[in-house]
Amino acid sequence: MLSDQSPFDAYKHTNVNARAAAANQHELVRMLLEGLLEELARAEGHLHAKRVAAKGASIGKCLDIVHGLDSALDLEQGGEIAQNLHRLYDYCSQQLFQASLKNDASLLVPVVKVISDVRDGWQNLN
Repeated sequence: MLSDQSPFDAYKHTNVNARAAAANQHELVRMLLEGLLEELARAEGHLHAKRVAAKGASIGKCLDIVHGLDSALDLEQGGEIAQNLHRLYDYCSQQLFQASLKNDASLLVPVVKVISDVRDGWQNLN
């Protein structure tokens, strides 16, 4: 419900929804990758600050995004690239789960690296 949000959060939510509605599939994936990197940074902050509930919510969002990216892959038509991305997303999911379980921000570092590399490669497709 938007009335429970600050005006900035409401604007950001509306802006993201508008961008997503106007985006093509390539742009949507880019937005998801960017959003994932932003949420990973928040999760890291929550881990360092020992905000357990916020950490759990943030890592849950990260997992949702990773699973969304993975479910969008066409493993039959996408060939080796889709298979490799599937393995990378699976690795990221496992790392996120372990980071949450162990409350260890260092386990997020390889996830940030993988997702940054995927994002950079995705941007080069344009």
